[in-house]
Amino acid sequence: MGAAVLCASFMSFGVKRRWFALGAALQLAISTYAAYIGGYVHYGDWLKVRMYSRTIAIIGGFLVLASGAGEVYRQKPRSRSLQSTGQVFLGIYLICVAYSLQHSKEDRLAYLNHILGGEITLQLLFILYGVLALSFLSGYYIRTAAQILSVILPLVILLIDGNLGYWHDSRRVEFWNQMKLIGQNVGIFGAVVILATDG
Repeated sequence: MGAAVLCASFMSFGVKRRWFALGAALQLAISTYAAYIGGYVHYGDWLKVRMYSRTIAIIGGFLVLASGAGEVYRQKPRSRSLQSTGQVFLGIYLICVAYSLQHSKEDRLAYLNHILGGEITLQLLFILYGVLALSFLSGYYIRTAAQILSVILPLVILLIDGNLGYWHDSRRVEFWNQMKLIGQNVGIFGAVVILATDG
């Protein structure tokens, strides 16, 4: 926890932002792996997919930040390898979202409660997430894909993740866990905005 606070503080002050973003990605990967191996995660498979996919995307966001993307006055050249690795992690997240729309009744209901058109719109969203995932994984049309995703994500945060009554009361997701998932989606949105403007 202390390492996360330290990395966040230095990144926000702009001190060695690339190094501390890389450190934050490493710290998050190690702590998530330790929690998984230690058997501290006792949730249903559908919730594990939601949790781990967002953690992977946040790690990807830190790698994008560590690459130098989004820096206004870039003193060193951008690391394309770090950026492409971060993009792959974001692509894996999008694959998991698409998978959940097909195989998780909890996620399907959350979307069906808020979208017009029912099942047809849900299938169109599945295709859209799949196409965006392919773009992030392949490295082609990244800026366009990130711009589309930066329009979709705020709606998902507000309407789907923000529906605390559904997740907490109906699906028994702990309040703190849902707040963490919302916060992670905000972080993913930040990474996507960086790629949408400087991808």
